[in-house]
Amino acid sequence: MTSPHCTIELTTLEGGMRAVRMQNPFMTVDVLPDKGADIYATVHRRTGVDAMWKSPLGLRGLSEGWASPQSEVAWLEHYEGGWQELLPHTGPPETYKGVELSFHGESSMLPWRFEIVKDAGDEIEAVFSVRLFRSPFTIRRRMVMDAATSCVRLIEQVTNEAGEPMDFVWGHHPAYGAPFLSEHLQLQTNARTVYTDPGYDSEWCRAVPGATTQWPFAQGKDGRPLDLRGFVSQRERNFFMGYLSDFDGPPWYALLNRQLKVGVGVAWSGEVFKHLWFWQEMRASTGFPFYGRTYTMALEPHTSYPHGLVNVMNTTRTHRTLGPGESLDAALTFAMFDCTGDETIQRVGLDGSVVR
Repeated sequence: MTSPHCTIELTTLEGGMRAVRMQNPFMTVDVLPDKGADIYATVHRRTGVDAMWKSPLGLRGLSEGWASPQSEVAWLEHYEGGWQELLPHTGPPETYKGVELSFHGESSMLPWRFEIVKDAGDEIEAVFSVRLFRSPFTIRRRMVMDAATSCVRLIEQVTNEAGEPMDFVWGHHPAYGAPFLSEHLQLQTNARTVYTDPGYDSEWCRAVPGATTQWPFAQGKDGRPLDLRGFVSQRERNFFMGYLSDFDGPPWYALLNRQLKVGVGVAWSGEVFKHLWFWQEMRASTGFPFYGRTYTMALEPHTSYPHGLVNVMNTTRTHRTLGPGESLDAALTFAMFDCTGDETIQRVGLDGSVVR
């Protein structure tokens, strides 16, 4: 009989939130089926380091308290940190085909159904799915872990159930936090181009908005190249919003913390998610919702850029379109591994491999 190297269990987190906990010998992943199937935690088991950012607001069920009628406020006051899946829209509300698309889309603010397909052994699998209400899309996400590989794999499908073509944008929003995020963290990727969003600027934004440069540099406001591979400490302030693209082969990125000796590697379907959003909110924004207390950054595979389905359709035209009954498949892999923090990563694969 095979020993249960991997396990899945349904557990309860703070605030009574349910989580599907998936675990192999290397890492633990908590998924919130009642709130967007958000990936709330990704824990490196040897060290206990959780790479995901946790909001000071904590966990809050979608039915708890009074939610704002403004979708952006409602989204942000329920934002517990972690990793969201965004469909069919990103950014502020817009009107498309006669209906307002809510902030960051419906998918991250709905409960998802789930089924535990394999709950123990050398491989485990859970399936999460949701049908949107304002838009005629469904999403199906298989999450798979095995006993030999230090990763979780997401195998996904978006389907247009309408009798007409539907436009959309689609992305993943993993936000990283301390102690994994620190001045000891380094970013590596095979992206070749950086474009800083022209619509985002602040006192603490060090990059020139609307500039196109070659990775790993942005154009600094002081006239010098700004190296994007490193991060400021929690004692400093920084803001950045940009988009990485033009990957040299199948896309990937790696984050290596030389103090904790823990690394994260992410790979994804480059024919679907052609752009990598790069957001840093490091004590730079005052007032709601961050109040100058947030230290996080996100690296987000997306189909499109910049924010907003309608905005994308009117500008970069990087949105996707599905005909009646058509589906789009994609995959994404998240790996955690031991590292020195000083090595050079050559590639992260969809199979979870990290090549040094």
